[in-house]
Amino acid sequence: MRKSIFAFALASTLAAPFTASAQTAPAADAKPASPHTFTGNMTIASDYRFRGIDQTFGKPAIQGGIDYSHSSGIYLGNWNSNVSSGAGYPAGNIEMDLYGGWKNTWGDWGLDVGTIYYYYPGTSISATNGSAASFVNPRTGASKTGSVHNQEIYIGGSWKWISLKVYDAISDYFSLPGTKNTYYWDLSANYDLGDGWGIVGHLGQLKVKGWSNGTPATNLNYTDYKLGVSKDVSGWVLGAAFVGTSAKGNCANGDFYCFGNNASLATSTSTTNAGRSTIVLSVTKTF
Repeated sequence: MRKSIFAFALASTLAAPFTASAQTAPAADAKPASPHTFTGNMTIASDYRFRGIDQTFGKPAIQGGIDYSHSSGIYLGNWNSNVSSGAGYPAGNIEMDLYGGWKNTWGDWGLDVGTIYYYYPGTSISATNGSAASFVNPRTGASKTGSVHNQEIYIGGSWKWISLKVYDAISDYFSLPGTKNTYYWDLSANYDLGDGWGIVGHLGQLKVKGWSNGTPATNLNYTDYKLGVSKDVSGWVLGAAFVGTSAKGNCANGDFYCFGNNASLATSTSTTNAGRSTIVLSVTKTF
């Protein structure tokens, strides 16, 4: 569930027109800039939070990806992270995100439209690993088997350092039966303070369709927020952010966001409130 690395602000760089003069004429053998751009990124984080929810049972995450963009605004990418099987990925421990879309800017304004597919290789929803009960809709009784995945479409706009993006699930939301058209909105701000310093603020809300029957154990809707600071040190970006949510994860109450250290709460040796507040530390390198 990529959230912490996926761009908050929407941006696209357009080449400015070049006006030649006798004094500044380019060299005769100068080559035009390539319309293709490839970049990669690697991150080590103290915890992986997707939309505010703990994905690694409070343990560190190693993350990385590669991106391609074209001068037309088209882009494709892949991003990966380790996850905990108890976070809703039975028998799995890797997240792979595949995404693509189009984005562009006009002065201070930007637009981004695309789709993202979340895939968890090796996951298996079944009674044998104790996970099947977690994938039964409490309102309809519909159940799910097979692997865990999710696909969303999104549209976002930006103005200077503020962005708003809305995601809509066109499949069952992370394989929870009957949750198609679950949506999430993300309001974010990234402000450059100069000298390599930056601050980031985020507010988001998840609305799960067709699931809750009004009991605490099936209430999946929540709001999450983030406030952080970053520092670029010779291309290495150090980050610290306070992350919190309104998600209910009290294990004594049987809340939905109580996660175990394996696929089944019944056989887990320890549990955690996956929506609890925390400080996430990270270091990122883009190349």
